[in-house]
Amino acid sequence: MTQIQQVHWELEMDHIGHPYYVSGNAILHALDQYLSSDVTQQLHASHGVFVPGQFGTFPEEHSQTGAQPHLGSGLPAVESYDDLFLLRQVSHSWLLDSQPRDALNTHDIRVQSGQPALAHETIMGKPTDARNQHQTTKWYITAYLHADRDNVLPLAEHVLDGLQFGGQRNYGYGVTRLKDTQVIDVETLDYSRLDDSEEYLLELVTPVVLESAYPNAHDQDDPWWWREDRVDLREREEQFLAQGVAYRLQTIDHGQVVRYEGDQPVETAKNGIRRIGTHSKYGFGELRVKPVASCTA
Repeated sequence: MTQIQQVHWELEMDHIGHPYYVSGNAILHALDQYLSSDVTQQLHASHGVFVPGQFGTFPEEHSQTGAQPHLGSGLPAVESYDDLFLLRQVSHSWLLDSQPRDALNTHDIRVQSGQPALAHETIMGKPTDARNQHQTTKWYITAYLHADRDNVLPLAEHVLDGLQFGGQRNYGYGVTRLKDTQVIDVETLDYSRLDDSEEYLLELVTPVVLESAYPNAHDQDDPWWWREDRVDLREREEQFLAQGVAYRLQTIDHGQVVRYEGDQPVETAKNGIRRIGTHSKYGFGELRVKPVASCTA
């Protein structure tokens, strides 16, 4: 149960749904029609992050160096803990400084049947003296799966190919194709950067659920091993859809950082990959441990 399977889908049609991510719940729902109920019960899915298929350069903390064409269009090799989060940063700090970063990292919105949809590609004009008059950026969804049993992963490529996410699927929206997938053993990753610091931050990669209206779900307080109080953190109301019913969730919003108070950063890092708290099976509660010296990475 130490393996995760990274999956990288290319959007082939506009996506109508949550503007920040494809929920793990939506990913499991899409897989459910192709898998047995026993396998589905064993699976856990992260939220899917939208990624522009653009040129980029590996950040300092990554195990690889240098620039790479269309870095966002595939899955780079993962050797260290920090490698896991390269494409899961919504800021996409790997985008080249020489490119119009703000524009390339902004999803184009197109209204489809009266509803806003995230475009599957962004087409930008270029200067009149440029060789090509347009630049097209394809958009991708990157996520990962893990399972409660050792013999569940990896899922076959034909199961992962052609999935649809979001609303209006009957009309063809949210169609994807499998672009890349790879299996990683969490226990064999290099965590040495976490050994060289005395203080750490926790980055909330996805929202952490505090309260859930779903039947028999457990509410929770802030974890004891982080320093900030709830009143000092930004919260967001989310929804969890089950059997056609939308249940209210109160969450600590993603993208925030808190001080780490624990004394086992490597173990916390591994647990953060598998996620913590209520509805972690469906993508909530993903954490990244960062040495204070690299908190701007």
